[in-house]
Amino acid sequence: MTDEHKIIWERISAYAEEALKDIDPQKTQVSVQLDALRPILEEIAGEKGISLEDMFILYMDLASEAGVEAEAKFQESMEDGGSGFSHMANRLQ
Repeated sequence: MTDEHKIIWERISAYAEEALKDIDPQKTQVSVQLDALRPILEEIAGEKGISLEDMFILYMDLASEAGVEAEAKFQESMEDGGSGFSHMANRLQ
């Protein structure tokens, strides 16, 4: 993720915390969630001079990247110092 993309991701995430605070993502359609994010996506698209559709695609790409990074950090934290879950599970055998 580039520095510019990190800034965009942080802006969308900050907006999402407020806009989606009362929405259960497991029970709410993705289209409803995206509709709640539309104002920030439109704002950033206007600033960057890109279409809303391109902004949506960028958002989905950034969300995917953020998910991969979060999973990698989680896996790393579980394995740090041999005290991770897999290490503990292996000791039980």
